[in-house]
Amino acid sequence: MKIGELGRHTGLAPSAIRYYERLGLLPAPDRTSGQRRYSDDAYHRVLLVRFASDMGFSLGEIKLFLNGLRDEAPIGARWKALANSKIKEVEATIRRARRLKSLLEHLLECRCLSLRICVQRLSLSPDMRLVGQRQPAQDRARRTNRGRPVRTSSERRGR
Repeated sequence: MKIGELGRHTGLAPSAIRYYERLGLLPAPDRTSGQRRYSDDAYHRVLLVRFASDMGFSLGEIKLFLNGLRDEAPIGARWKALANSKIKEVEATIRRARRLKSLLEHLLECRCLSLRICVQRLSLSPDMRLVGQRQPAQDRARRTNRGRPVRTSSERRGR
């Protein structure tokens, strides 16, 4: 099938399909008269990538998972390790969201004379301090440059 047809079936723009190819998420298709011709396997691969992306996996994580994946093979150790890591990340996000929800509910019920006073009072709360903190996995994900870790200024100073 042509790239436009694959795009219609999967809900992706042709540019996104070409991007997946460049990242190595999709194998390079055969070409006929210079046009990409995708197999049915490409369709299923795109659906898998979209599913994993919708579940919160980054394209880098998806690529790691897909490398060496064989059709009809049982789920391997690499995928299980990736899934366990993602579960921990999701649990941390849930904890943070619950703390944030609690604080927002408090703000709705607040009888302070000003937002400034309310925020000062809340800043003494352990929950408030935790809401603004990033989780270690989030820090690692934000500090990347072309897939390589980037040191923050405090790390460069040795703090």
